[in-house]
Amino acid sequence: MTLSFTSLGLSAARVNHLEALGYHEPTAIQAEAIPHLLSGRDLIGQAQTGTGKTAAFSLPLMEQVDPNNPAVQALVLTPTRELAIQVCQAMRGYRLQGRPKILALYGGQAIERQQEQLRRGSQIVVGTPGRVLDLLNRGILSLKSLGWLVLDEADEMLNMGFIQDVEKILSQAPANRQTAFFSATMASEIRELATKFLQAPVTVTIQSPKASPRHIQQVSYVVPRGWNKVRALQPILELEDPETALIFVRTRRTASELTRQLQAAGYSVDEYHGDLSQSQRERLLMRFRQQQVRWVVATDIAARGLHVDDLTHVINFDLPDAIESYVHRIGRTGRAGKTGVAISLVTPLEKYRLRQIERQTKQPMTFMPIPTRAEIAARNLERLRNQVREAITSERLASFLPIVSQLSEEYDIHTIAAAALQMAYDHTVPAWQRSDSHDHNTLGKDTPTPKKRKVIGAKAEQLESTPPTKD
Repeated sequence: MTLSFTSLGLSAARVNHLEALGYHEPTAIQAEAIPHLLSGRDLIGQAQTGTGKTAAFSLPLMEQVDPNNPAVQALVLTPTRELAIQVCQAMRGYRLQGRPKILALYGGQAIERQQEQLRRGSQIVVGTPGRVLDLLNRGILSLKSLGWLVLDEADEMLNMGFIQDVEKILSQAPANRQTAFFSATMASEIRELATKFLQAPVTVTIQSPKASPRHIQQVSYVVPRGWNKVRALQPILELEDPETALIFVRTRRTASELTRQLQAAGYSVDEYHGDLSQSQRERLLMRFRQQQVRWVVATDIAARGLHVDDLTHVINFDLPDAIESYVHRIGRTGRAGKTGVAISLVTPLEKYRLRQIERQTKQPMTFMPIPTRAEIAARNLERLRNQVREAITSERLASFLPIVSQLSEEYDIHTIAAAALQMAYDHTVPAWQRSDSHDHNTLGKDTPTPKKRKVIGAKAEQLESTPPTKD
């Protein structure tokens, strides 16, 4: 029986919001932890990073804090600034109508600014132990109204030497609070801390995700600051030139918008998501298998029934919620002993998440900058060179020799060959790559015609509003 978020006890409004974001089924840690946390139980969750545990503790907090009370009611402690930002962004994505208010507290920001933000009211605080303890000692942060406390990545807290700070914070929190510890491993120090500060906790253990296949090359392209992912994707597609590819996105809306823009840019691509009827899905699957369409933009839910032999590339336009989903996605390529390529587009902030995936799957991740115009041109010329070699041995070559013979009376044979290559090149590369008026900063932004530029430019920013990853 497939579980739903409704069966876990979440409100109908919250479930509808999650479905609009593309979340339809809970992960294992969410299915196990959410009912216990909603019932008020203290909890110890042993689960690897990437299993969806951020949503496992965030959703119950969202359901229970009072958005009309400006006091801090929930505190989430994380070991690093990067994780604090990541968790805060994820939680904001789960809110209804922008409530409750969520604030990230970490070192490197001015104390005065954080004091002003706390004064204006925040129901949930996500912070690092050092900065939280500093604000508590200064009397800027108050835990008098705290009802929930979550310790995320407890083993990393231990490894980084933060356990004493964590213990001091726990000691200052109200005794009648609800507390949850989440950790990939359970060292003796973590168990001792749980025994001291948790009340009859329930323990939930989730198995580690499987390692990713070794015959799949995993490459991550880092999207420059100020760019959106649509702008970054086009030069990647030009460089990689996938024979067949699944491009994974989080939501149906993103699938439709991205497909529309790629089609406008002249690519052979179609969309595959939950809004399609069964007959539409079957027709697309047939076209994809027969290579009438090269690339498909799909959501995770829809793509479960989409299996294609000899898939050369999997592209993560949006990172999945859990590591299990990542492994499942990229496992669609490189089957039957063949090699495959898995590409992920990540913002600088998301690099932290890919490092987590790399550690858990025990497979190396290659980080690359967005391809330059020169790199793409070199790759296109290499492809053209190979095509010429194949044409030289083809039977059709003889029918073109008379034309060469006639032209050779007026031009040098090398000039004729170069002109033919230029014509072939101009038919196989996009206009922005041929033109001398564009540089690296316009890659993926300009497309062959003014109409296409308008379509991509108008829609690109919309795709950046997709919700953050769960964990």
